[in-house]
Amino acid sequence: MASAAIPASAAAPALDKSERLLVTIAVMLAVLMQVLDTTIANVALPHMQASLGATQDSINWVLTSYIVASAIAIPISGWLADRVGRRKLMLWAVVGFTAASMLCAIATSLPEMVAFRILQGITGAFLVPLAQATLFDINPPEKHGQAMALFGGGVMIGPILGPVLGGWLTDSFDWRWVFLVNLPVGVLATVMLLRYMPTGEVRRRSFDLMGFALLAIALGSLQMFLDRGEQLDWFESWEIIAEAGLAIAFFWMFVVHTLTARDPIFEKSMFADRNFATGLLFMGVTGVLLLAGLALLPPLLQRLYGYSVLQSGILTAPRGVGTLISMLLAGRLIGKVDMRLLVAIGIVLMGASLWMMTGFALDQPAGPVIWSGIVQGLGLGLIFVTMQSLAFATLAPQLRTNAASLLNLSRNIGGSVGIALVGSQLVRNTQIAHADMASNVTSEIIPTVDPSLMERLGAQGGTLLSVIDAEINRQALFIAYLDDFKLMMILTFAALPLILLMRKGQASRGPHVVAD
Repeated sequence: MASAAIPASAAAPALDKSERLLVTIAVMLAVLMQVLDTTIANVALPHMQASLGATQDSINWVLTSYIVASAIAIPISGWLADRVGRRKLMLWAVVGFTAASMLCAIATSLPEMVAFRILQGITGAFLVPLAQATLFDINPPEKHGQAMALFGGGVMIGPILGPVLGGWLTDSFDWRWVFLVNLPVGVLATVMLLRYMPTGEVRRRSFDLMGFALLAIALGSLQMFLDRGEQLDWFESWEIIAEAGLAIAFFWMFVVHTLTARDPIFEKSMFADRNFATGLLFMGVTGVLLLAGLALLPPLLQRLYGYSVLQSGILTAPRGVGTLISMLLAGRLIGKVDMRLLVAIGIVLMGASLWMMTGFALDQPAGPVIWSGIVQGLGLGLIFVTMQSLAFATLAPQLRTNAASLLNLSRNIGGSVGIALVGSQLVRNTQIAHADMASNVTSEIIPTVDPSLMERLGAQGGTLLSVIDAEINRQALFIAYLDDFKLMMILTFAALPLILLMRKGQASRGPHVVAD
C-alpha cells in the first residue's frame, strides 16, 4: 500500500481551549451551511419553476443533481484529504460551496441551475466528513462524546430548520435568498478556518480510479433509481429497471474490487472493525428515521390539518429541541456508562414516538404532534451521538476522514431509501384504503351517512357522491400516513438486535480501548 502512516500524535494538533473553540465554530458553520442546503431549496421549487421556465418534472433535477453529485463525491473525501491536506481541502470546499451558492442565486435557466447545483453538491460533500474528522482530532479522547454531540446538533437540526427557513425566505423575499443566505456564513467560516484551523499531515497514497469509477456509477444509479422511482411508477419504467440493474451490478463489482485490490479507495481494515461495520448499518437506519420522518410529517400537517408551511415547521421544531437535549446529555454520559445502553434507550424512545404517531386522529390538537416530536428527538440524539462515538472508538486516527465519509454516505443513502420507501407505501396504502372504504359505499347506505347533508344538497346525487369521495380520499390518505408510521416503528425496533454485534467502547480511555 503506497502510503505513509501517521503517528497517533500527528492526528491530534496541540491547540489550547480557545483555539479548539474557534476551530469548532468554523467547521460547524460549514456543516450547518451544507446540511441546510439539502432541504432548504425544497419549498422554493414552485417559485424556481416559474422563474426558470421549467416544467413540473424537470424542476426536480434541481434536487436530483445535488443529491447525485454529493453521493458520488463523498467517497473520495478521505483520499483528497490525505493527498492535499485536510485544512486545504476544507478551505477549498467552503469557498467552492459558497461560490456555487452565489451562482445558483443568479441562475437564469434550468441548465445553469442544474450545473451550479452539481458544483454545490460536489464541494458540499466534503464538508461534513472533514468537519467530523477534525472535531475528533482536535479534541482529547475524553471530549469526543461532547464533540460528537455538537457535530450531531448541526447535522440533525439542519434538515428540521431547512424547510422553515426556506419557506420564510421565499415568502418574505425571493427564492434566490435560499442560496444568498450562504454568503455571510461561508465568508465567516473561510476567515476563521484560514486563521485557526491547524495544518494536518499529508499522506501520499495512490488513487484507486477503478474503485472510484465503479462506486460512482453504483451510487449515481442508486440515487437516480430512488429519486425518480415514484415519479416513473417504479418498475413499470425501463429507465428505473436500468438504473436498478446498474446499481446492483456495479456495487457488486466494487465489493469484489475492494476485496482483491492492493490499494482500494477504502482501507479494508475499517470493515474488519466490528464497531465501525455495525455503525455503518446504524447510520443507514438513522438516515431512514431522520429524513423519512421529515418527508412525512410536514405534508401531513399541511394537507390534512391545514397548517401553513411556517406553522408546520414550528410544530416540527420540538423534535429539534428533544434532539439537542439528548445530544447534550449523551455527550456528558459517554465514557461513564456503556454506550450500547444509550443506543438501546435511543431506539426504544424512537420506536415509542412512532407508536405515539400511529395514534394520531384527524380532529386532534397540536399536542400529540409536539410531544411525539420531543420523544423522537430524544431518541434520535442518543442514537446519533453515541453511535458516532462507538463507530470511531476503535479506529486508528489516520482512518478517521475515510470513516467519516463512509458514515455520512451511509446516512445519506439511508435517507434516500427511507424517503422512497415511505413515499411509495403512502401511494399504495392510500389506494388500498380508498378501495376498501369505497366498496362499502352503496346507494342503500348513502342516505344514512348524514341526513343533514342530504337535505343541504337536495337531489344533486353527483354532488353528494363527489363530497363522499373527497372524504374517502381524505380518510384513506390519513390511514396511509398512519401505516407509514407503523412501518417505521417496526424498522426501528428491528434494528435493536444490531447492538449485540458491537463492543463496549470506552471513550474516556482513548480511541483504541475496547471491552467486550
